[in-house]
Amino acid sequence: MSPPTALEVSQQEPEVRPAPVLRTETFRAGRPSIVGPDTPESPFPIFLAGKVQYGFGRGGKDLGCPTANLPDESITPMSSVANTGVYYGYAQVVSPPDAASEFSPEDLKVLPMVMSLGWNPFYKNEKLTAEIHIMHEFKKDFYGYEMRAIVLGYIRPELDYTSREALIDDIEFDKRVALNCLERPEYRKYEQDPYFTGGAPVDGTAQS
Repeated sequence: MSPPTALEVSQQEPEVRPAPVLRTETFRAGRPSIVGPDTPESPFPIFLAGKVQYGFGRGGKDLGCPTANLPDESITPMSSVANTGVYYGYAQVVSPPDAASEFSPEDLKVLPMVMSLGWNPFYKNEKLTAEIHIMHEFKKDFYGYEMRAIVLGYIRPELDYTSREALIDDIEFDKRVALNCLERPEYRKYEQDPYFTGGAPVDGTAQS
């Protein structure tokens, strides 16, 4: 029997979910600066889309890492992954024509992202969430706007932390790992994927 996926685990009672590993200095010291193969492998790429929702409001305020929360139904394609944790890829804020002037051209580009899929054990969440951090400084929030994302790889498992500072250290390291991974040619090409212009994904995967 295959192990349950991350979304199947999310439907279990909290007491039977796997306990998150506590982050240690040994883990931190041994982290690689680039992860995964030189070309995306199954189940990647994974295509996500949905309107950005209000979340907990702590990404930017507490962690210096603003995140966009996608609706539950928008993360169904992540049912193909086995693990909660941190993922990377590309994302884009899609502005309707009548609101495009509110954003700079840079804001609407396809940009590198990291995504946390899980319960964020440091904050004791009761619900599985997908939170995307686009590596760009936006001057305006984009709640209610559509976001499209292509998830291309997995960085690390979800961890618990003894301090907020340790969590912030790992988030910053995650960003650097994501940028290094996306420099590889077979990953970088997804920055130009037709999915971001409303067309079919480059590999023919159905849009969600």
